[in-house]
Amino acid sequence: MSNTIEIKEFDAVIIGAGFAGIYQLLKLRRLGLNAVILEKADQVGGTWHWNRYPGARCDIPSLEYSYQFDENLQQEWNWTEKYSAQPEILEYLNHVTDRFELRDGIKFEEEVQTAKFNEDNLKWTVTTSKAKYQTKFCIFATGCLSVPNKPNFEGIENFDGELLQTSNWPHEEQDFSGKKVAIIGTGSSAIQSIPIIANQAEELYVFQRTPNYSIPSNNGPMDKDIEKEIKSRYSEFRKENYSNGFGIAGISDESLISETELEEVHQQLEENWQSAGLGFFGGYADIPIDKDANKVAADFVRNKIKQIVKDPDTASLLCPDYHIGGKRLCVDTGYFETFNRENVYLIDLNANPIEKISSNSIEADKKYEIDTLILATGFDAMTGALTNIDISGRGNIKLKDQWEQGAKSYLGIGISNFPNLFTVTGPGSPSVLSNMMPSIEQHVNWITDCIDWMIQNDKAVIESSETAEEEWMALVNEIADMTVFTDTKSWYNGSNIEKKAKAFLPFIGVPVYTEMIEEVVNEGYKGFIFDRMN
Repeated sequence: MSNTIEIKEFDAVIIGAGFAGIYQLLKLRRLGLNAVILEKADQVGGTWHWNRYPGARCDIPSLEYSYQFDENLQQEWNWTEKYSAQPEILEYLNHVTDRFELRDGIKFEEEVQTAKFNEDNLKWTVTTSKAKYQTKFCIFATGCLSVPNKPNFEGIENFDGELLQTSNWPHEEQDFSGKKVAIIGTGSSAIQSIPIIANQAEELYVFQRTPNYSIPSNNGPMDKDIEKEIKSRYSEFRKENYSNGFGIAGISDESLISETELEEVHQQLEENWQSAGLGFFGGYADIPIDKDANKVAADFVRNKIKQIVKDPDTASLLCPDYHIGGKRLCVDTGYFETFNRENVYLIDLNANPIEKISSNSIEADKKYEIDTLILATGFDAMTGALTNIDISGRGNIKLKDQWEQGAKSYLGIGISNFPNLFTVTGPGSPSVLSNMMPSIEQHVNWITDCIDWMIQNDKAVIESSETAEEEWMALVNEIADMTVFTDTKSWYNGSNIEKKAKAFLPFIGVPVYTEMIEEVVNEGYKGFIFDRMN
């Protein structure tokens, strides 16, 4: 009996069955290529499969957080809420998968372990937990927020209660009634889940290291009149949004706080607070670049927190002391109001770090006996999904080693020394500082067009040059240094992971980025090398 493992041949292997992977499969099939998705979960969804904690929902309005590649799809699908919740987003992605008959092209429960480039036959060998694949093109659609960060608190392995993590939530509904619950972290996942958990739990202990700015979502049932109006000009609406700095409706850059009467600024910020969500900056171009203008917006939110939270000491702890926008802005439903409840307690980890966790308690300023411990400690963002896979390029160079001093890519799409490997919304692209949906479609379209061009022009191998990569990442940081974003420790620059290299990774400015990647194509894929000899 032979022990030889059959190697399955494909033109393209896509890693990840979230929004990016699903669309990439569709595009490559339409190009006539034999493509497959490898997905470690048992269903489609990507981040929306794993993140199903209470209150999980998108922070981009539903009518924007959706595919635009098919007019019939976007006209026929009707969202039930202004901001769609995780179950509805998952339902939508399953609908798209079945509508376009893509499910047979997905290998579920196959976690990619290694991807190795063979310089002899110019192909990638991808090994999963179940099989081996050989492919010309390897496309990582692994997402920006898909690898959980799990800090190693002393004694956590001894905890006998229920241990949960927001980024890998159980499929079964969790009931916290009558329980004493501790949650560590106050980022977006915690901000969404804390109000719901507080409604159930006997007591909720919130352990906070860094407070976050959060704007009311003012979520509710979909306004059918607004939906009808947008759908009557959906294509135009999408183009308008993507011409804004962050690619989101309402975030236009028409005025400057520094040139506007303060009373008028406050009126606009109040209007934004009531209706804009992530578009809170809307109207003012200098909030991201001028510290004084930023302080006006930050003070507005801090004053709102102090108005909402009745206890002055708690309100003070909930007020961030860094530039607004330095960390990703959050949107919420009743988050700050939750701290007025008698069963909710806020513990400041800066003054009282977690000493240890025991079988039934967590110890900081004092010992808190708990039944459930929830880790809302974020992600190894933007690079974790790539560096956690053993990826080897030319000369057996490991991607993890190449990025040890900081992730570098060209356009957030190509990586030097890794031929025919593409990343969707990789480091160096707008990604998390944009509406991810059009950014995903933009990259998938670009990658597909590039592969088509290679086929038409008889090119076997593409990779970015080191020079182009260095110049691109220098530009990414040059633009970032013009803003207030680099002054803040955040997952934008890897500061939430102790051993991770610190560098600002998103490209700031959707319209500029769009012009530049189109220019690359128009100049014959400037910055890329084709059919490089070893």
